[in-house]
Amino acid sequence: MAVPLDVEGLVGQALQHSPRAVAKLISLVEHAHPQLREVARALVPHTGRAQLVGLTGPPGVGKSTATSMLISELRAQDKRVGVLAIDPSSPFSGGALLGDRVRMAEHATDSGVFIRSMATRGHLGGLSWATPQAVRVLDAAGFDVVLIETVGVGQSEVDVVRLADTTVVLLAPGMGDGIQAAKAGVLEIADVFVVNKADRDGADATVRELKQMIAMSRRELRGHYWRQPVVRTVAARGEGAAEVAGVLAEHRGWLDSHGELYRRRATRAGGEIEAIALHDLRAELGDLHGGDLLAELADQVVRGSLDPYAAADRLTRSLRG
Repeated sequence: MAVPLDVEGLVGQALQHSPRAVAKLISLVEHAHPQLREVARALVPHTGRAQLVGLTGPPGVGKSTATSMLISELRAQDKRVGVLAIDPSSPFSGGALLGDRVRMAEHATDSGVFIRSMATRGHLGGLSWATPQAVRVLDAAGFDVVLIETVGVGQSEVDVVRLADTTVVLLAPGMGDGIQAAKAGVLEIADVFVVNKADRDGADATVRELKQMIAMSRRELRGHYWRQPVVRTVAARGEGAAEVAGVLAEHRGWLDSHGELYRRRATRAGGEIEAIALHDLRAELGDLHGGDLLAELADQVVRGSLDPYAAADRLTRSLRG
């Protein structure tokens, strides 16, 4: 039997900026610890202050390098920065495969920076299922900005827009599939475009094509317009860092002034509540008569003696008791 956690003490240490306590809380989230509900209750009064920034884009655009560059710029502004680097899962261990912390080693000794790699564990959409709760831990622990760097799988990364206040999409010249990804859907989620590796040939053409697409889309949000800026960077040399930080601050102000920040966070909370409820419901379905009823209904559907809607109705009635 597991020893009960001192949740109050652990959360108290995280609020005092203890990196060990923050790491422990995120581990509890990832492993769905039995006291996770108690942890959530203790954290929620301290959340809502951090700016949440998602960074996404096709593989090879330099997301980790750009994230490291942005950390440096934000630290120069005396802001505490938390980073969740979402990696593909190892098929053997289920753990993070790439280990983005290796690529951000220059920040390892900075007490104002906390970096955690998290595995997707097979979750589609480029994010780990535990990411929303991990974000809450960093928010409560007093980080001014939380950067969420996603896997880099192109179109399927749209989940990040449901989690971030501001979504940054990175592209690079010479990557035709990057622009195609934008056309196919990534354009819809971007609040800010960053053309990284802008010292390469084709950077001007990439910027021009993006601006043309933005002009044609003219995205309207409840009667208000946000024209997505296109920022050039050479992240490996730190060029463009101040410009990226500037547009992030500008977008945060725009969100606040138009009520969009509250709307996005309310939508995010609704999705999180639904995900938790569905998780619990699936667990309850598995427990129902040892899973025998679900197996019996599935057998009847396969044999053609029952349609799936009638089977679902019967299962729902059983859950209701």
